[in-house]
Amino acid sequence: MRLSGKTAIVTGGGSGFGEGIAKRFAEEGCKVIVNDINVEGGERVANEIKTSGGDAAFIKGDVSQDADWAAMLKFSLETYGDLDIVINNAGTTHRNQPVLNVTEKDFDRVYAVNVKSLYHSARNIVPHFRKKGSGAFVTIASTAGVRPRPGLVWYNGSKAAAIVASRAMAVELAPDKIRVNVVNPVAGDTPLLGEFMGEDTPEMRAKFVATIPLGRFSQPRDVANACLYLASDEADFITGACIEVDGGRCV
Repeated sequence: MRLSGKTAIVTGGGSGFGEGIAKRFAEEGCKVIVNDINVEGGERVANEIKTSGGDAAFIKGDVSQDADWAAMLKFSLETYGDLDIVINNAGTTHRNQPVLNVTEKDFDRVYAVNVKSLYHSARNIVPHFRKKGSGAFVTIASTAGVRPRPGLVWYNGSKAAAIVASRAMAVELAPDKIRVNVVNPVAGDTPLLGEFMGEDTPEMRAKFVATIPLGRFSQPRDVANACLYLASDEADFITGACIEVDGGRCV
């Protein structure tokens, strides 16, 4: 098993890409801390992993809050005795709409969840990784951060910031043997799809899929497999990389 003996925190693990990552990691022998603000979803995923023979525990937490990150690290150490991997997956967006229609409240929420969370993640987890002499972060950003389009202006900006911050952190933390990589999915068939498209209709889905050369939305397992590689020892010489899991949309 590719993650045997390792422990990972997966934020936003109660649905969508996070659920797929948590379950895929558990299949490969990883002990998974499922984090989400949605208790029902997070507990469901952790219980499904355990029912399938894996090892998982749930902790509620808001990734935009420093105290919740401290609690996640403490919970991981108390539950499994260690922490090796952090998947910064939790994210949000504003609805696809003209730039001036986005409220300040929505802007602040997008940047708190998509960008400030990385700051809190680093502040709390890097000292632990430095102490143990290794660690891996994977940031789930978006193709929107490298191929921005109208309608999601502030979301695009938040994901671009997440990509650049993660890559800069990769260089700074390399001497500590801490790896930081990025996965950029195209929009997936997840609960946020309607927000990305503006409306979730068969016509809008067909219009969006037509822009993806491989002809479908990304699925949680697509993203999970990329994260699995980057978090595993197979990628121990890879840091600062961005993998587009997008069916060729960014080409």
